[in-house]
Amino acid sequence: MGAFKPLLPFGKKTVIEADIDYLRKAGIETIVVVLGHRASDVREQLSESSVRFAINADPTSEMSASIAAGISELPTSTKATLIALVDHPAIPARIVSTLVAEWQSGTRLVVPTWKGRGGHPVLVDLGFRDQLMGLDPNRGLKSLFDTHRGEVGRVDVDSPYIARDMDTWDDYRALYEEVFGGPPPQPYKR
Repeated sequence: MGAFKPLLPFGKKTVIEADIDYLRKAGIETIVVVLGHRASDVREQLSESSVRFAINADPTSEMSASIAAGISELPTSTKATLIALVDHPAIPARIVSTLVAEWQSGTRLVVPTWKGRGGHPVLVDLGFRDQLMGLDPNRGLKSLFDTHRGEVGRVDVDSPYIARDMDTWDDYRALYEEVFGGPPPQPYKR
């Protein structure tokens, strides 16, 4: 993309703040932000947010390393975790509430779907904590979900934003315009 996604504007917030906001509105108590590239910039931006930080010492590593870093910062009493990606800032809080309700009904691995397509965030029961800490770096979460296929609940939701990420400038601009009705502010902070 050529820009630092977490600190791009998203309405009156940054992308990372929009992510934290939807999680908080859904009642998520402990939020761990995994840092790597530009860690100090993100810490500074979130200095007044009550979030925990984890460090992925190798920001070029696969997502499995970031997941392990985040899991290691959760309180041992935590029963489940949502794995939310920074480039999905438009998730409605009700989607998270739906995933939590599905987990509370006994589903141990929960994936939101929109028109048959899976997305994020995903919810993982922390009975799988050890497996999350040792995910295959080449297959990531897919390996966990494939191994436990019978325990995966796919929940239809009413938001396309679970499957909309921002990998390019065009993705970012399109999502911003769709959510806010106009183009993102310029110049972009890179």
